[in-house]
Amino acid sequence: MTDSKTRFPAFDQPCDGWLMVAALSLLLIGWVMVTSASTEVASGLTGNPYYFSIRHGIFVIVSLLAALLVTRVPLAWWRVNGPFLLLVGMALLVLVLLVGREINGSKRWLSVPGVPFNLQASEVAKLCLITYMAGYLERFLPQVRREWGAFMRPLAVMAVIALLLILEPDYGAVVVMTGCVMGMLLMAGAPLGRFVMLMLGVAALGFYVAIAEPYRLARLTSFADPWADQFASGYQLTQALIAYGRGHWLGLGLGNSVQKLFYLPEAHTDFVFAVIAEELGLFGAIAVVALFALLIYRALVVGRRAELAQLPFAAYLSYGIAFIIGSQAFINIAVSTGMLPTKGLTLPLLSYGGSSLLVSSIMVGILLRVDIETRRAIRRASPAAPKASSSASSSLSRQGTRK
Repeated sequence: MTDSKTRFPAFDQPCDGWLMVAALSLLLIGWVMVTSASTEVASGLTGNPYYFSIRHGIFVIVSLLAALLVTRVPLAWWRVNGPFLLLVGMALLVLVLLVGREINGSKRWLSVPGVPFNLQASEVAKLCLITYMAGYLERFLPQVRREWGAFMRPLAVMAVIALLLILEPDYGAVVVMTGCVMGMLLMAGAPLGRFVMLMLGVAALGFYVAIAEPYRLARLTSFADPWADQFASGYQLTQALIAYGRGHWLGLGLGNSVQKLFYLPEAHTDFVFAVIAEELGLFGAIAVVALFALLIYRALVVGRRAELAQLPFAAYLSYGIAFIIGSQAFINIAVSTGMLPTKGLTLPLLSYGGSSLLVSSIMVGILLRVDIETRRAIRRASPAAPKASSSASSSLSRQGTRK
């Protein structure tokens, strides 16, 4: 009789190694590039060229510790506390509107007493939302596939969260979270026709919101032709495009970016990918995109494996994390390359920012926990197959003896 290690060699490992490699690589590359992109700005603002690098390094260490801690938390805890976490996320979004810190015209951050960084409420709300959604899909999966009411309830929850985000305003988070909810419903097997109808309605509403305010319309027109007003509405995008042009194939070399010298705003946060392209070139930028693709692919594989192992909550939670990280990375890179209008979204696991780094690392920790529990479930179930086959063969041999 073959044992489980012989029949399932991939499950002899404690967790998905490629997932860990992709996440750790992005964290380390992010630390190096934040250091490179922020030295001049930090020196001008604080007198210490490594001010942002030291803070980001602390964020990386804290995030790694948080991810390790999350891998010890059973998925049952997340399943039971999903509704409570959703209330916590909504409460933070309300609180940030009341007492939040306003930066660049947006109230997105909460100053935590005794903690030397600001908490971005929308980042926490993303994790809370996908945890609730995974539990909801596990409980009401047949109804979601058959009934409009069960299909629309999570979208109604998303509408409330979207309203709170619009009041901040944080339109990028609205797009990411809405896309994540829609993706999770699609992976749950909801009819495709419903998505077509909803997408038409969302597109019409989004078009109206985009042209309702002059500054939003200016962003759209500058996105279409940033060089028409390159020193005003198109400034960020044109400077980012110059960075891409300077990078060529192999880049200018680590630390040799010109655009980070007060030309490109937010070079170490929202537009760090442009600095990567300038210093590491096309090959370096493609390598970073490949790492994100590997991370998202492994997250989907972990989710599919959990689904096949009859662990629906773990599966949908993994799908949600894959959609959150994938959509945010895509939007950030698309914005900096001029494929989408400018939005204030960080690059997960890579950009400077304590809240984004911490929540993204926690999500990776949850993925590892899903993989660990799935492998355990498969190992527990795997010896049953040989036993069943051996008992069946012995039964057949007894029947042959009687004959």
